[in-house]
This record gives sequence, structure tokens and C-alpha cells, in this order.
Amino acid sequence: MTKQPPTPWKPPKGSWASSAGNRRSMLANRGRDTKPERELRSMLHAAGLRYRVSVRPLPELRRTADIVFRPARVAVFVDGCFWHGCPQHFTAPQTNPDYWRERINRNIERDRETDARLREAGWLVLRFWEHEPVEECSRAVREAVGRRRPPAAS
Repeated sequence: MTKQPPTPWKPPKGSWASSAGNRRSMLANRGRDTKPERELRSMLHAAGLRYRVSVRPLPELRRTADIVFRPARVAVFVDGCFWHGCPQHFTAPQTNPDYWRERINRNIERDRETDARLREAGWLVLRFWEHEPVEECSRAVREAVGRRRPPAAS
């Protein structure tokens, strides 16, 4: 019985991955419930605020906010430094740089469009980078929600 040599890795059709390891790594990235999001939600919950997680602020807009306060019309986004092109921390990958530059630029454009559409509909948009201190983010959200919360019915 002769042993066959291993076949070289080929990405699935239409895949952007440069290796099997990169593909596994990228597939493992979370779209929600990241550590910075969970920490911020925990602080907001401890402060007595209640919210929706990973929902569309506007049903017709196919984009979800990380934290949504519907009555106050506040949408909170916790943006990852890589995926959203943080000016302080983003470093373009060495492999496939043209693809990544285009991909990150599309994400940034989509973020700006999302912000504009929500503002037009009367929402306050709060965006934080994943590296920002959670205490500062929590304070900003609490203050914004407090200012915009509708008065309680008596």
C-alpha cells in the first residue's frame, strides 16, 4: 500500500483566503458578542439600562447596531480596529493588500452611510473603537440615553 502525497490546499471557489489557517482564523471572527461589546453591555446593565442587542434600528435598513435603545432612539456601535479601519491601530495585511484595502474602505463607507440614514430618521448614533476605555463609553451612552429618554407617563 503506497501512501499518497498530500494535495496542496486550494481555497474554495470564490474564497479570499490565502491559506487554510487564514481561512479558519477569519471564519472564527465574531460578528456580535465581542469582548468589548459584552463589557460595555455589562456596565450599562449594571447601571440599570435595558436595551436590545444586535438588532436593526430601522427595519428597512439591513444593518444591525450592537446595542439599541429604541425609546430613546440611540444606536451604539463598537467598531473593531481592523474591520473598520481605525486610524490609530489599523495595519493592512501583507498578503492580498489590494483586496483588504478595498474591503476595509467599503466597510468605512457603509458605516458612514448607516450613520447618515439613522440620523435622517432621528436616531443618535454613538460609535466607539474597541480599544476605548469601557468606562468612558458607558458614561457617554448613559448620558445620551438619559438626555433622549422620553418622559415617563404618570
